[in-house]
Amino acid sequence: MRLVWGRVAEIRGEAPGVQDLLVELDDGTGGPTVNYPQLSGACVVGDRVLVNTTAVDLELGTGGRHFVVARLGEGCGVALDEPARGHVMKLRYSPMQLDVLAVESQESEHHPAMRDATTLAGMPVVCCGLHSQVALVAAAVKQAGPELRVAYCMSDSAALALPLSDLVRAATNAGLLDTTVTCGQAFGGRLEAVNVHSGLLAARHVARADVAIVAIGPGVVGTATPFGHGGIAQGEAMNAAASLCGTPVAALRLSFADARERHRVVSHHTLAALTTIALAPVRVAVPSLPGELAEQVDAALERAGVWERHVRADSTAGRDAPPDLRGVDVLTMGRGPADDSAFFSAAYAAGEVAARLALGSAE
Repeated sequence: MRLVWGRVAEIRGEAPGVQDLLVELDDGTGGPTVNYPQLSGACVVGDRVLVNTTAVDLELGTGGRHFVVARLGEGCGVALDEPARGHVMKLRYSPMQLDVLAVESQESEHHPAMRDATTLAGMPVVCCGLHSQVALVAAAVKQAGPELRVAYCMSDSAALALPLSDLVRAATNAGLLDTTVTCGQAFGGRLEAVNVHSGLLAARHVARADVAIVAIGPGVVGTATPFGHGGIAQGEAMNAAASLCGTPVAALRLSFADARERHRVVSHHTLAALTTIALAPVRVAVPSLPGELAEQVDAALERAGVWERHVRADSTAGRDAPPDLRGVDVLTMGRGPADDSAFFSAAYAAGEVAARLALGSAE
């Protein structure tokens, strides 16, 4: 870890729960810096701030941004005093632990509903491997059933702060997502939940969602090993949905443009989730790709033994016109639909399959 003091030189932008700052650091460097007012209070120009520069120093995928750890402000008294009215802590036993009003908590108005919530009653749950799939899945659901309510349940296997996601903010503003639930140590959703299981129940019984999407936040860990990656969370989400009598739908992570062999055609992240982590049968959404590409995907899934455990759900995504993203700009690893169409088609397929299930028109 590397922590450096600096000074806020500019407030470049603000959105609910997050500030985009330009910070001049005492080591002579500086750059874009994220501040979460919920953790350290709102910054103003001139504030002295302690900044975590570790990810940028390691050239990791944080978008080249530092993060505010603490705000000196005027340097005395109480720096932040905003109780959440709840007793559940997130980021527990760390210097940044914060109290939240969990949807399940006795202090919550939703406690009675959550006290009796034990089943998803068949609700489709799209389980994604990457954060960038969320808006694509939601767009496909809304295209098939504009009246369907869609909830995003963000797990705690990548970014923990939901306000970091420009994608979720844009998808919510565009009406693709109707609500958000942050699960486990993740925070900042419209609803806070203690874990993914309870978060799914909150999506169903509190937010009245017809379809839930479970995915990690921005960023994904990879180590080029069979199980040392963030894709494992996709399989865990499938298990959660199945155990609660939901209908899990797997979004394939496909690519014919990724330079890394382990992520070409069907990513090894997806295959690990489907063939080892998932303990119950799920519907695997398969898009309609051009002949040779479809053959490669089919061969990869067959070779991995996916159909020995799971159910194929074919989709017209990839053949039909893509759903309306309502102005939301989606990139995956810097690539757009023109660069990696299979990735987008696979996510659209999962949304289409989930919508069919929610509308009662699936086989």
